[in-house]
Amino acid sequence: MNLPNILTLSRLIISPVFMALLLVDNVYSRLGALALFILASITDLLDGYLARKNGQQTDFGKFMDPVADKFLIALALISFVALKSASTWMVMVIIGREFLIMGLRTLVAYRREVMESSFLAKIKTFSQMTAVFAILLHICLNDCVDAGLISISWQFLADLKFSFDALLFLAMLLTLLSGVDYVIKNRWLILGLFKDNM
Repeated sequence: MNLPNILTLSRLIISPVFMALLLVDNVYSRLGALALFILASITDLLDGYLARKNGQQTDFGKFMDPVADKFLIALALISFVALKSASTWMVMVIIGREFLIMGLRTLVAYRREVMESSFLAKIKTFSQMTAVFAILLHICLNDCVDAGLISISWQFLADLKFSFDALLFLAMLLTLLSGVDYVIKNRWLILGLFKDNM
């Protein structure tokens, strides 16, 4: 087990802890969730960089890195819906696409092949991470204002909320586009799955 793979697996461990802290109605707990999300995002940057730099790219890492990303994003978005901080339908579209592609990747991996991530998929992941960070920051700012830790006008927070909703909508569009891109670029692998089962 090399360091990049350990960093990837650490994201899977961090994710449920992050969700648990986020769902606790306490400003310090949610600030802790924000810190954990930043830490998880850093591991996402480091694992790929170190794997490429040190020649430690593995099929396991190629498969698990996007799985860890999807797990973190899915738990964050589900938490946002529970906290009424994100639109349910947008979250359903994003998570639905992610699990569909993850299912295809798993079936392909069963055949000892790997569906490579595309550049558009990397942009999609970045947009999702950015949207999650923005919504999480908005939740923390609201809690800090409620707790009297900072002073920000409610109008400013409302304006931020509108902007962050737009970020989530953009992430949803990129998620759908990258899903179509995945299917097109890996169509022969996917068609092979259906042929094997006929």
